[in-house]
Amino acid sequence: MSILVFGKTGQVAMELNRQADVRALGRERADLSDPAACASAILAERPSVVINAAAWTAVDAAEEHEAEVHVVNAEAPGAMARACAELGIPFLHVSTDYVFDGSGSRPWRESDPVAPLGAYGRTKLAGEEAVRAAGGAHAILRTSWVFSAHGQNFVKTMLRLAETRDRLSIVGDQIGGPTPAADIAATLLRMARAMQVGQGGGLYHLGGAPAVSWADFAREIFALAGRAVTVTDIPSAEYPTPAQRPLNSRLDGTALRRDFGIAPPDWRAGLAAVLAELGARRAGAGDQ
Repeated sequence: MSILVFGKTGQVAMELNRQADVRALGRERADLSDPAACASAILAERPSVVINAAAWTAVDAAEEHEAEVHVVNAEAPGAMARACAELGIPFLHVSTDYVFDGSGSRPWRESDPVAPLGAYGRTKLAGEEAVRAAGGAHAILRTSWVFSAHGQNFVKTMLRLAETRDRLSIVGDQIGGPTPAADIAATLLRMARAMQVGQGGGLYHLGGAPAVSWADFAREIFALAGRAVTVTDIPSAEYPTPAQRPLNSRLDGTALRRDFGIAPPDWRAGLAAVLAELGARRAGAGDQ
């Protein structure tokens, strides 16, 4: 199976590269701000399956650049999906919990009504709609709170702040499932293999378990990393951002388990692995 991946330096894209022999396209080869070029790359490569792991993920910046973000997050995936439909190959696309308004407290199901709070969520929802409209074999995987040893994410931000701070105030009323990028990549690869033989497809949710607040996630990061940092819970209102965040980002993974036998990943195990990798990286740098 030949797998073409859009994205090269993002968290999920890097994990896909580590876990499988894939052909990864970076911005220099397929810029998502040029949807036609993305479609042309697929038609030129003619792979067995395509995974789109690239997106505009700067949530706050999206509020001032929605038109540009829409091209990247909606028009480009739509063009990719149409090219895949033309070739008769499966297309897998990563989406987000930001398509929901964050109300309530139960995990979101795929059938629940969508109501994005901001530009990022609106453009990602438009991307989902474009992928479905292409009419080909596809899977859309919504996920949340992605972290890894790569790029920028909450885990690395907390570790950086811990270098100079022993007290932090962290939002405690946003609840979700931190999701290791490694588990997202493994899920996408497993789904791709199944879809190659006509199994599964449609809309799915993958979120780490158990559900936790950002504040409690930070406490676990510091505990496992051996950092003496006191965390104080604050409401979202005390930490205003240009883009409103959903309070409830829990995702129900029943459909993914039913169709692919994939259970929600335990984010605590993923966190331990990420911290071990970061520690080994620091140790290696110190030996040089």
